[in-house]
Amino acid sequence: MTDITVPARKPARPHFSSGPCAKPPGYAPEKLSVESLGRSHRAKIGKARLAYCIDLMREVLQLPDTHRIGIVPGSDTGAFEMAMWTMLGARGVTTLAWESFGEGWVTDAAKQLKLDPTVIRADYGQLPDLTQVDWNTDVLFTWNGTTSGVRVPNADFIPADREGLSFADATSAVFAYDIDWSKIDVATFSWQKVLGGEGGHGVLILGPRAVERLETYTPAWPLPKVFRLVSKGKLAEGVFKGETINTPSMLAVEDAIFALEWAKGLGGLEGLKARSDANAAALDKIVQERDWLSHLAADEATRSKTSVCLSVEGADADFIKQFAGLLEKQNAAYDIAGYRDAPAGLRIWCGATVDTQDLVDLGPWLDWAYASLKN
Repeated sequence: MTDITVPARKPARPHFSSGPCAKPPGYAPEKLSVESLGRSHRAKIGKARLAYCIDLMREVLQLPDTHRIGIVPGSDTGAFEMAMWTMLGARGVTTLAWESFGEGWVTDAAKQLKLDPTVIRADYGQLPDLTQVDWNTDVLFTWNGTTSGVRVPNADFIPADREGLSFADATSAVFAYDIDWSKIDVATFSWQKVLGGEGGHGVLILGPRAVERLETYTPAWPLPKVFRLVSKGKLAEGVFKGETINTPSMLAVEDAIFALEWAKGLGGLEGLKARSDANAAALDKIVQERDWLSHLAADEATRSKTSVCLSVEGADADFIKQFAGLLEKQNAAYDIAGYRDAPAGLRIWCGATVDTQDLVDLGPWLDWAYASLKN
């Protein structure tokens, strides 16, 4: 084997996983507030910290007062399924799928809830024709397809006078893009993505039309306790003030608070977007300079700026596994193999918690791994 020069400089933080994602710069566990640990989440201090976390999310997201925000079990998946099981069935359903998680919502709607949804699909790397959506139905979509690197460009495809509800799985999108909240009836995400927080907890955002649905419609199927958002015909308002449905990890809450305070210190949403934009640009420069790398999402207008998916010329799943393994062994990049259901390729997180210089330093290591395997 011909000697291949190993790059001299490594990314300082080689954490490029698309979930859980890199912790915010400067993070250390000892920096977390721990006064709420070992206390009841229903004690004054516990409820105060949960409410503070909700207030921070509202402030950084620039979420209007028309929308409620609550912390729920089960990460983004739990939050989205809670929304589906409590609100779907009142009218027809349309599901959009262009990657793995969108397909998951198709399965839930069709096989679990048996709603016979209209399914509009696109291949990995593509976006469906959004003009074909019937907004007389409830519509489920993924704002940013984490496993395909494809996103909706904005909320313009959602009409203001829609009859159905818009359900947005926004877990790789919030804190990275502008979202027109007037177009969103339901949104979900988890802290483990763009904030670099810990897993296990989901966030559920409800607009006024979603609240109306909850208070005027009762699903035909039984609801598990952890899904119940209504009591005696009215929204359980406490859920959206820090009175969680089940026991949360206060350590995970404090971890999220750290990330949100860091974000606020950057200037909030604008600061987070600027970091993510710079990261995506740095990775795109790497791609443009190499003829063996390309974006899975060819259209820049619908290309993710967070979970960027790349194709490697001539690579199959085994090649990608070895490629990612080489870089992990060198502590140069962790967890950059594409999602298991996606086409063989790389997936590199460019959200705000990643430092741009680390992406710049990653470029030569990608060359090294590619040359090592090809040689």
